Amino acid sequence: MSSPSQPQPWSRIARRIRVPMGFLFAAFYIWHLYYVPPTYRSLALSLLLVVPGALLRGYASGYVKKNAELATTGPYAYTRNPLYLGSMLMAFGFAAASRSWVIFILLAALFAVIYLPTILSEEAYLRQAFPEFEAYARQVPRMLPRLTPARTGDQDVTGGGFSGELYLRHREYNAGLGAIAIYAALLLRIFIGARHF
Repeated sequence: MSSPSQPQPWSRIARRIRVPMGFLFAAFYIWHLYYVPPTYRSLALSLLLVVPGALLRGYASGYVKKNAELATTGPYAYTRNPLYLGSMLMAFGFAAASRSWVIFILLAALFAVIYLPTILSEEAYLRQAFPEFEAYARQVPRMLPRLTPARTGDQDVTGGGFSGELYLRHREYNAGLGAIAIYAALLLRIFIGARHF
C-alpha cells in the first residue's frame, strides 16, 4: 500500500492526460452545439462564471514560482488551488452557455476522474518538497475559498504582490484568448442557427 505522500498510479496517469482530455472535451462541446445551440441569454449568464474564473487564473499565475517556493500569498491565502478553481468556474460557465445537461454531467465526471486525482498528486509532491505545506494546508481549504485570508502565526500571508513577469512567463493570457475563441464559436453558432429560420 502506498504512503499518503506518494501519488497513486491513476493520479500520475490523470496528470498526463488532463490536457489531451481537455481538448477532447472541447471538441465534443463544439460538436454538441449543433444539437443544443446556445442563446444570447445563456451566453450572458455564463459570463458570471467565466469572467471571474479567467481573472482568478490570471491573478493566481502572478504568484506561482513553480518548484521554487510554496505560494501562500494573494489568492493562495484563500484557497490552495486558485488556478483549478478558476478553471472550474470557466468550464461550468461554458457549460451553462451550452444549456446542456450532458455537458454538465460529463464536465463534473471529468473533474472528478481527472482533476481531483491530479490535485491530490500535486499535493503529495508539495508535502515532500516544502515542509511548511502541512501547516499551510491545515489553514487553507483545498478548493472552496476561505472568507478571510489565512494567517501563519501572527503574520498575515497575503503579503507579497502580483508579478506581471510571472503572469507572462506562465502564459496565462492563453486562458483569456481561449475563452474569447469559444465565445466566438458560440456566437457563430447562434448566428448560423438564426439564419436557418
